[in-house]
Amino acid sequence: MSNASATTERQVDSNLFITVSGPPGCGATTLTEGLADALNCGYVIGGDIFRDLATERDMSLQQLIAKAEEDDTIDRALDQRLRQIAEQWGAANKAFILESRLAGWLAGNRADLRIWLDAPEEIRIERLSDYEVSYEIERPDERASEPEDIDLKHLDHEEEIGPLLRVREVSEAGRYRSYYGIDVEDQSFYDLCINTARWDADTVLDIVLSAIEGYDADNDEGAFTTRDVSL
Repeated sequence: MSNASATTERQVDSNLFITVSGPPGCGATTLTEGLADALNCGYVIGGDIFRDLATERDMSLQQLIAKAEEDDTIDRALDQRLRQIAEQWGAANKAFILESRLAGWLAGNRADLRIWLDAPEEIRIERLSDYEVSYEIERPDERASEPEDIDLKHLDHEEEIGPLLRVREVSEAGRYRSYYGIDVEDQSFYDLCINTARWDADTVLDIVLSAIEGYDADNDEGAFTTRDVSL
C-alpha cells in the first residue's frame, strides 16, 4: 500500500459508524477518505482537529506538539473533541468515519465497526519519507520553550524519519497510558486488523468495503466490549 489515494467504483449503502486507527504511515487517512467516498458520508481526521487546536491557540504544529509533551490539557482537549464527535455520530444511525490513533477507544461501544491498520515499521518509515509528515513527528533536539517549525519536506531519508517517528510513538504511548490507562498497542477489541503492507490501497479499501457490505445486524453475535475511557 503506497501513499496513493484509494479509489473504487463501488458505492455501498451503509449506516455504520466506523473508526479507523493505526500508527503513522499505516494508511489510515487514505482508507478513511476512500471509505467516505464509497459510502458517500462524512468523516473526521484526528490530525485536522489537532491543527484546529494549534490555530485556536495561535501556535504552530510543532509548538503545540512540544506543549503536549508537558501539558496534558492539549491531548485531553483533542480527545474530548473526538469523543464528542463519536457521541454525536454513534447515535445518528448514519454512516460516518472517525480517524485517529485513539478513535476506537474513544468511540468505544458506540462504534459499529472498529478498524486497526498497521504495517512493518520500515514500510511505514518509507511511506512517511515520501511526503510532509505534518504533526506526527518532530526533531527531539527541537524541543525548546519556543520551538520553531521544521521543514519536514527536507526529511526525505529513512534514517532521518525513523528516529523521529519512534520518539513520537513512545511519547504518545506513555501519555495515553498515564492519562487514560490505555495500551495503544492493544488490538484485541478491533473488528478488523489489516497489515496494509500486504495489499495496495485500492485492495485494502475493497477488503473493508466487503466487510461493510456483508455486515448483517441480525447475524451479528457480538463485538468485543470496551470500557468507557474517562477523559
